[in-house]
Amino acid sequence: MSHLGVAEDIANLIGFFPDWFIVVFISMLPFVELRLSIPVAIGLYGMDPVYAFVISVIGNLIPIPFILLLLGTVEKWLSSRYESWDRFFKWLFKRTRDRASDNIQKYEMIGLALYVAIPLPVTGAWTGALIAYVFDLDIKRSFISITAGVIVAGIIVTLAMVGVVSFWGL
Repeated sequence: MSHLGVAEDIANLIGFFPDWFIVVFISMLPFVELRLSIPVAIGLYGMDPVYAFVISVIGNLIPIPFILLLLGTVEKWLSSRYESWDRFFKWLFKRTRDRASDNIQKYEMIGLALYVAIPLPVTGAWTGALIAYVFDLDIKRSFISITAGVIVAGIIVTLAMVGVVSFWGL
């Protein structure tokens, strides 16, 4: 029996899926999004940078229409039934307003795109969709802005990874 236990089980499960699927899945996750999926694709799986960029952008955008369309319904339903969810949403929305209000109120869609484009944790597509909901922005225009931001962030992360890979000779 291995000492790795759960970690080994997870590694075996991940190994079951094709590399591209894992990259797309990582890019769909909140907080890490394509900021992690591109480095994994290029650095771990040795994927072509353009391919890594394309599948990471696509994966990063998959959950966004659902978030934009369903967050209000889910928020209202959970908040009306569970006090803990109501407190969580109030905290989350206040935090989102505090972090993004100046740029979003001043520049609206351009501000949203720029916010999403910054390749740092908590500035990606998920947060962009949350911002669009909190500030009651138009869904179609928000999706376009978020897409533009994701593309810019993807270009920045891909170029950084290509530089890292060529710098280290990987």
